[in-house]
Amino acid sequence: MQVETVSAPALNRLELTARLVERAPLRLTPAGIPVLDCVLEHQSEQVEAGSRRQVNAQIRSMAVGPLAEQLERMEMGCEARFAGFLATPARRGGVVKTPRLVFHLQAFQTTVTP
Repeated sequence: MQVETVSAPALNRLELTARLVERAPLRLTPAGIPVLDCVLEHQSEQVEAGSRRQVNAQIRSMAVGPLAEQLERMEMGCEARFAGFLATPARRGGVVKTPRLVFHLQAFQTTVTP
């Protein structure tokens, strides 16, 4: 009996509630597309192996196109729900010396704090 395997599409999706804590000046690619590099900070309480754990993380992030322009106008320290994918920056020649993940933002929505 032969078993048929079905390949599922690769999953690379991240959603994170975070605050904008660092932002570089908006830059343009040679094609004129806006790009914004920033740092997001996440704080929460998670359960790991049955125990509560305080989680604090900073993540390098970037936005491209109209989203970069929107993020440039966001107030520093503002909290939002960010969505996107993770990637390692490409290096010239295709060689990555130190793997560093970057959160590529595809959408964000500011959260209302009571």
